[in-house]
Amino acid sequence: MIEIKSDALEYLQDLLSKQEESEVHLRIMVQDANTVRAKATLAFCPAGSEEVEDICLEFDGFKMFVESEHAALLDGSTIGFEQEGLSGQLTIKTPNLKVPEPDENASLEERVEYLLDTEVNPSLAAHGGFVSLVEITPEKKAVLQFGGGCQGCGAVDITLKQGIETTLLGKLPELTGVLDDTNHSLGENPYYSP
Repeated sequence: MIEIKSDALEYLQDLLSKQEESEVHLRIMVQDANTVRAKATLAFCPAGSEEVEDICLEFDGFKMFVESEHAALLDGSTIGFEQEGLSGQLTIKTPNLKVPEPDENASLEERVEYLLDTEVNPSLAAHGGFVSLVEITPEKKAVLQFGGGCQGCGAVDITLKQGIETTLLGKLPELTGVLDDTNHSLGENPYYSP
């Protein structure tokens, strides 16, 4: 199900041996399953804190508990360790966790949503905002709705035309434009504040 490479196994064994509690294991969890933002994370799991439904995997010196609802998505995952100078970091490769890029047979809606999730929203998130697809019109225009810091922002027209529309039309030539369907007067925090 989940493979732990030898260098990562040594690292985890050493890390777990240094914990104050006598019996500490690991739990692998999934966030945003089946999306382009999906990721798996490891956490310490003191004995007795695992969930009843968890699947228990036994490794040399410790157990790893897997959320049963995400076990199939984690099948084929690999945990490795990348050395960087005097330190290093664990890597978790999860080939089945994220939604794959839509192919040429996917609907225009699927391809627009994928680009919004992978190329547009990561940039908007830096300003506390996001955009989602409402619909594709018969004229092949993407109707979008802004949220978060983008709802009510004075620069939304520039973002829409010079950023989002340029990105979408550059990758999806069958799309003819983008429209904003957001009620910007309802924006509670239209500007980024750290």
